[in-house]
Amino acid sequence: MVFSSTVFLMIYLPFVWGVHAIIPKRFLAARNVFLAIASLLFYAYGEPFYIVLMLGSVLINYLSALWINKLSGKGKNAVCFATVALNIGMLGVFKYSPWLISMLNSVSGLDLHVPEITIPVGISFYTFQILSYVVDVKRGKTAVQKKFFDLLLYISFFPQLIAGPIVKYGDINDQIAYREITPEKTAQGIRRFVYGLSKKVLISNTAAVIVDAAFVADGISSAFAWLGAVAYCIQIYFDFSGYSDMAIGLAKMFGFDLLENFNYPYSAVSIRDFWKRWHISLTSWFREYVYFPLGGNRAGKVRTVLNRLIVFFLTGLWHGANFTFIVWGLWHGLLMMFEQVVHFDKLTKKGYLRPITWIYTFVAVCLGFVVFRAPDISTAFAYIGSMFSFSGGFNDALLHFSPYNCLFLVFAVIFAMPVVPALKKLNTKNEKGSVIGEALSYVLCIPLLVLCIMSLASSTFNPFIYYHF
Repeated sequence: MVFSSTVFLMIYLPFVWGVHAIIPKRFLAARNVFLAIASLLFYAYGEPFYIVLMLGSVLINYLSALWINKLSGKGKNAVCFATVALNIGMLGVFKYSPWLISMLNSVSGLDLHVPEITIPVGISFYTFQILSYVVDVKRGKTAVQKKFFDLLLYISFFPQLIAGPIVKYGDINDQIAYREITPEKTAQGIRRFVYGLSKKVLISNTAAVIVDAAFVADGISSAFAWLGAVAYCIQIYFDFSGYSDMAIGLAKMFGFDLLENFNYPYSAVSIRDFWKRWHISLTSWFREYVYFPLGGNRAGKVRTVLNRLIVFFLTGLWHGANFTFIVWGLWHGLLMMFEQVVHFDKLTKKGYLRPITWIYTFVAVCLGFVVFRAPDISTAFAYIGSMFSFSGGFNDALLHFSPYNCLFLVFAVIFAMPVVPALKKLNTKNEKGSVIGEALSYVLCIPLLVLCIMSLASSTFNPFIYYHF
């Protein structure tokens, strides 16, 4: 089940929210159990078999954390290490084993059987969440959760189950134990959800049409190749940030406050700045549970460079079993090294150079996303070659500049940059204007929701990009 579907919008969400709302707030435990069961049903709608895998993962880690909490010293470390290895092993089997066996066959000439394994939806996200919980219990950073259904709710909570954001247990455990649901908070959640849905349905899906046409065409012009690359930047950002907006909005409707996952990444003026703004929960996870344990930047320049390359290699690999993701990750790691060598941060502080550093950052990110989107490395390089061939004219690109697409591009640029926060900041100086602006933001939700429903009624199934990861 996806958020941008009529089944979810018309049946599942109203029912779950309504039942949750009528359970008295003094029966919080009953609310948690209901939400956990409802989340399992949400997952089972699309993954009826793999729900057993997720439940098994939660149970094993629940028991492991209880065991770790009773131990000390080497025993605690040993159980934690074994639990982490088990989680990584499970992720490796279901996500990477067919790819690794295929590579082994091609390199060695063997004819090993390649298992036909469908990757469980959301396995990367819920595995990283449960890992953070176990490690934090071992570190003493968070108290062990003794109520199984509360831990199950943390892992399976349907707003962020399928595609994040990756929520650390310490950021939500207090809300599982106590939370308030108010009309104001519910209204804010609905507004955020509708805006996220609009990002996905009205902008990302429109960009996807251009992207699909560009990436399957043969002999495309340089202009169309650039249009397709920029359109993919638009598609993946509005798809993924739209999902995060919907997750944050839905969570707020049930009394939870999730951390932000995006902060206008296309306004970044360096790759380092980009990763402070893009998929913030994943960046934070790798920094805390991989980069710092490796030594971070405290073990000399050579080790710092190696640590960063390891993190970006794993970041790319986390996205999928394909060399395109690994190259994409290493591309960003190498750019981070380049920026460190040339002291790029000093350049970004000079106002007159910021337009240049912004162009460099966007082009670098755009080229990286071409590799990310391509089915294989050779296709990616061929596409980038088309981008820089500067040939072929403009006819194939102009075919996609309909009035609707031009309008969508204008809105995409506006909402991809921090224009709205700037207007809000300006409006706060005028109390009357601030009230009117807030009211209009809610009124705007009505036509946007209508447009989204009309679009969904006439479109085919179009899942979120990060469902595949």
